[in-house]
Amino acid sequence: MSNTSGEPARKLAIEVRDVYKSFGTTEALRGVSLVVPEGTTCVLMGVSGSGKTVLMKHIMGLLMPDRGSVLVEGQDLAQMDETALNNMRRKQGILFQANALFDSLNVYDNVAFPLRERTKMSEAEIKETVDRTLAKVGLSHAVKRFPGELSGGMQKRVGFARATILQPKILLYDDPTAGLDPLTTAAVNEIIFTGKQQLGATSLVITPDVASAFGMADALALMHEGLIVEYGPPDEFRKSQHPEVKAFIKNWLKRREGKGAATSR
Repeated sequence: MSNTSGEPARKLAIEVRDVYKSFGTTEALRGVSLVVPEGTTCVLMGVSGSGKTVLMKHIMGLLMPDRGSVLVEGQDLAQMDETALNNMRRKQGILFQANALFDSLNVYDNVAFPLRERTKMSEAEIKETVDRTLAKVGLSHAVKRFPGELSGGMQKRVGFARATILQPKILLYDDPTAGLDPLTTAAVNEIIFTGKQQLGATSLVITPDVASAFGMADALALMHEGLIVEYGPPDEFRKSQHPEVKAFIKNWLKRREGKGAATSR
């Protein structure tokens, strides 16, 4: 299999085929199709309620489609039993917008948690792995601190360290920069880039931040009312004449200009 440039095509890490999902009378997904090749970063954008998080939950195997199929590394999730689904999820690192850290555990124990739960490593091996992972995200000095003692950006880095401690092949980010200032947002974007560079991982990122999206994505997808209405590399996406793409970018620029005016007062 090859692409138009003559280079071998990448295997697909994620493949969503014509997926429909309803909750009562609400159609959350209305025939969504998406492919994410191995080792690439796909950014999923769209207004609130467009179906982004519902789609991500299907890729995590937390929801199953009413129609259509979701394949992760070539395996149809609907054909898996609970044991196989759990094994698949262990190959995924997930970073939610709220970080989902344990407030009662310090940084070290938060990051060590997946190793203690899912491996048979000795405490010495766990310490070596945690120390190495925290060093990569610049948190070696914060091992004894608790989440409540950390800045938003540091919490994101702890969340990333925990999400990647098992060296997952797929990283899922659900609006990781929500509510963060521009400096911290830039740090989180760097974390996402680090995941791709250090792990060679496939990443699917939900974000409303167009600037961040263009900076990190190999491909961009825009969801609107349960459908993906545009998909392609950043240069093509930027030139799209689709009315929903143009409206989304225009609204984002308005919000950004509004924030800039507010901070300059």
